[in-house]
Amino acid sequence: MEELKAKEIRKMSKEDLMKKYNEMKEELMRERGISAMGGAPPSPGKIESLKRQIARIETVLRETGR
Repeated sequence: MEELKAKEIRKMSKEDLMKKYNEMKEELMRERGISAMGGAPPSPGKIESLKRQIARIETVLRETGR
């Protein structure tokens, strides 16, 4: 999954943003679940990357008031 930049996020419609936001939240839950069960995540930096991207989306949504 590629990193979403703030510019790219601002160009997206509200529906696309919400869809992407929900997908990322689900993926973060899966990754945390794997980690909590004692398994090593396939990509250790993935959890931090997902958290960062979710925060970016939330920030843009708050800024635009969508």
